[in-house]
Amino acid sequence: MASEKKCPFQTQQFGRPVDDNQHSQTAGPRGPVLMQDVHLVEKMAHFNRERIPERVVHAKGYGAYGTFTVTGDITQYCMADLFSKVGKQTETFARFSTVGGESGSADSARDPRGFALKFYTDQGVWDLVGNNTPIFFIRDPLKFSDFIRTQKREPQSHLKPHWRRWDFWGEVPESLHQVMFLYGDRGTPKSARFMNGYGSHTFSVYNADGKRHWVKFHLKTQQGIENFSDEEAVQIAGEAPDYSTRDLFDAIDIGDYPQWKMFIQVMPESDAAGYEWHPFDLTKVWPHDDYPLIEVGVFELNRNPSNYFQDVEQAAFEPGNLVEGIGISPDRMLQNRVLSYPDAHRYRLGVNYHQIPVNQPRCPYATYHRDGTMRVDGNGGGSVDYEPNTMDGPVETGRTKEPPMPVHGDGRRYDEFACDDKDYYGQPALFWNKVLDDPARDRLCTAISNSMADSPQRIRDKVLEHFRKIHPDFASGVERRLEAPADEPIPIA
Repeated sequence: MASEKKCPFQTQQFGRPVDDNQHSQTAGPRGPVLMQDVHLVEKMAHFNRERIPERVVHAKGYGAYGTFTVTGDITQYCMADLFSKVGKQTETFARFSTVGGESGSADSARDPRGFALKFYTDQGVWDLVGNNTPIFFIRDPLKFSDFIRTQKREPQSHLKPHWRRWDFWGEVPESLHQVMFLYGDRGTPKSARFMNGYGSHTFSVYNADGKRHWVKFHLKTQQGIENFSDEEAVQIAGEAPDYSTRDLFDAIDIGDYPQWKMFIQVMPESDAAGYEWHPFDLTKVWPHDDYPLIEVGVFELNRNPSNYFQDVEQAAFEPGNLVEGIGISPDRMLQNRVLSYPDAHRYRLGVNYHQIPVNQPRCPYATYHRDGTMRVDGNGGGSVDYEPNTMDGPVETGRTKEPPMPVHGDGRRYDEFACDDKDYYGQPALFWNKVLDDPARDRLCTAISNSMADSPQRIRDKVLEHFRKIHPDFASGVERRLEAPADEPIPIA
């Protein structure tokens, strides 16, 4: 076990003192470097491996620790221990991110923002992995890799022409709702402190009697919503590309702790089959008039990480990290994320990523997993690594109360979403008519036209056709601005 006593001098990684850290060993004062210089080899070999693979998405991020405090009783819906009584507190960690850009991209880029929360509950880790919008661009995971490539660099030039995303969105009209969020004011939030968060997906919760409800999670900022204008976002990208990262760190550092209120929307299980909108479609919201917000608690960030790489870069969130009382739904995107997220972590961080302190449960836990790269927790000692056994190994509790989810039908590729005008254009039309005011509509049309300026006419025509079905003024507002010289668009991260 490593000594906690501080070493007063520099050593190599296994303790040998370093007598000279400025000069390599060479054959004479002008000769070549010697292979026997183990200190040089160790330094360079470690340096070559300091950068773990970057996240494919959500690469640029920042985060902090905090607490979640229950303020509303939802035990009639959910048996999860962290919600068991008003006033109960749970330690948390949050990571915020842009979605499409590299780790060096600007915080002010026009892009959705990741909003990922880790709750260290008495029952294990619960991860709520969402965004700052309640919806997403697609609803079938088979489209995900293609969509993300439209946000990345073009193969030939290694640049990011905007026409690629408009080409994709024009062929996938289910994306229109999220596109309007992205190119509206919410596309350039000032900082995590000034934006809402959403679980986005439909989740399952169940109570102690085994009764299930479908829910959506909402986190409302208590600092108020603040966004950059297009001009401000471009300026900040050049002058202070880490603006949002610094804003959160500095606020916590001076004791100005940001807070969000958590709410849920609750749908009885029996409502799902006949509801007006597909309840498991990630491109849809549930109108609050139908399913009002119910207050659950307050989430506060109050401690900055002591080391960015240890806590933020190595943080691994996954929607499959659930606790008793919370489950998944038939949402296709959610079910795929349950597989894809841990798979990405095993590639990026190694199979034992659960041992990294930021990812570890704060409650006792026991598995039969053994070995693998960087196993540093004793590896189970001499205990058996199989089950069942007669060697007093951990056994299943048999107490899981999650109600069964009915599954039926023949296995094939279904497009079971109602692909009519209401499905593609109904909620975007509500967004245009009910959510946006006239100045917001103007800003939306300007931002879209600036981004579409490099698109060939055939792509413009396809997208404008979709906009016209949302509202004629939407299409004409974008088309009119496309006829004039466009400003330089805000880069999408």
